[in-house]
Amino acid sequence: MRKLFGTDGVRGRANSHPMTAEMALRLGAAAGRYFRRDGKDTHRVVIGKDTRLSCYMLETALTAGLTSTGMNVLLLGPVPTPAVGMLTTSMRADVGIMISASHNPHEDNGIKFFGPDGFKLSDAAEEEIEALLEAGVEPAKPENIGRAKRIDDGRFRYQERVKSTLPHGMTLDGLKVVIDCANGAAYRAAPEVLWELGAEVVHLGVSPNGRNINDGVGSTAPQAAAEAVRAHGAHVGICLDGDADRVLILDETGAQADGDQIMALLAARWAEEGRLKDGTLVATVMSNLGLEHFLAACGLKLHRTPVGDRYVVEAMRRHGWNLGGEQSGHIVMTDYATTGDGLLAGLQFLAEMVRIGRPASELAKSFEPCPQLLKNVRYAAGKAPLEAEEVKAAIAAAEKRLEGQGRLLIRKSGTEPLIRVMAEHADPAVLSEVVEELAGAVERAA
Repeated sequence: MRKLFGTDGVRGRANSHPMTAEMALRLGAAAGRYFRRDGKDTHRVVIGKDTRLSCYMLETALTAGLTSTGMNVLLLGPVPTPAVGMLTTSMRADVGIMISASHNPHEDNGIKFFGPDGFKLSDAAEEEIEALLEAGVEPAKPENIGRAKRIDDGRFRYQERVKSTLPHGMTLDGLKVVIDCANGAAYRAAPEVLWELGAEVVHLGVSPNGRNINDGVGSTAPQAAAEAVRAHGAHVGICLDGDADRVLILDETGAQADGDQIMALLAARWAEEGRLKDGTLVATVMSNLGLEHFLAACGLKLHRTPVGDRYVVEAMRRHGWNLGGEQSGHIVMTDYATTGDGLLAGLQFLAEMVRIGRPASELAKSFEPCPQLLKNVRYAAGKAPLEAEEVKAAIAAAEKRLEGQGRLLIRKSGTEPLIRVMAEHADPAVLSEVVEELAGAVERAA
């Protein structure tokens, strides 16, 4: 079982275990040794990062660990997570690494790994890297130590790739777009792409200082962007998170469309064009029942996976499906990218606006969501609230009450010390009672 890796790499509070310089160095060495097993003479790794202050520390430590095992390191600087997946393959690297804690506050950070195919590593590969880390890694001989080099045009390569996903000749002329970059990794790439495609751009969250990533801006805090949409009379708003692998769309009134609504729009459109492989959309257990009902009415199928875009991608690759994602806004289109890409998904939404000439409000609500309520309960280290008898009894009672009319999902977060309690039911009063009672039981056990 993995001890360090969660649902999306290794993550924690900066300068605390496991996000220390020492651990990053050891992790880099273990990853370097793992990816040098093929016997080739030269090996390379690309490293990207978001705008957190701690990224400097972790980037330097990872570079030291990787070069100590003979890996040549190519440093991309601040780029979106999907850029790392793309550049890992285009630069023929053995491994890609993104330093980011995504939508978390600046105090947190994380390390995500991509294989040579540009996809995130499997559970088995992460377990092997952990085993190497625990056993200790023998460094390379002095003459085989790796080099490090800055790559100045990585962001531009990514921008050109994203722009190429729009139909040939299509522009965004006449569209006024609010783009909120969360003071994160896409603070330069996203506004530039939109401007180069012809949009009038109103930008927020483009002044990172190392400590303001996701702070009152971005996909987890869209209020400022919604106000900007209304104040500037914009046609649409696009809110990214800290590493730009997820997106939230705002229509011209400032109303929000989450990942489920974006996936519904794209799935229906792709099905019309004969592009949706096997008529199937892949989503997680968190996606709304309304999405499932919408797809069924369209004659399409929904395949659910555990929470985490990596599990969505694994299912897509296993079965040859090409569209999937999460309610949180990770949208994965394997025809274009190897991981969730918020900017790419936003452009696909804009392309639909241009193609059919309808306002964002008509495209942003493909279905009526089933009432859904989510409550997070924080727990202390060493606690296992889901093992408490009171909690088990509360779960059984909740499932019985919802049976046949809704559903319940309770799970540990893979990135934070939280228990997530989520339920769906047509009656909001019943929904609230069930979630509050169950969350209360978890709080007492935590």
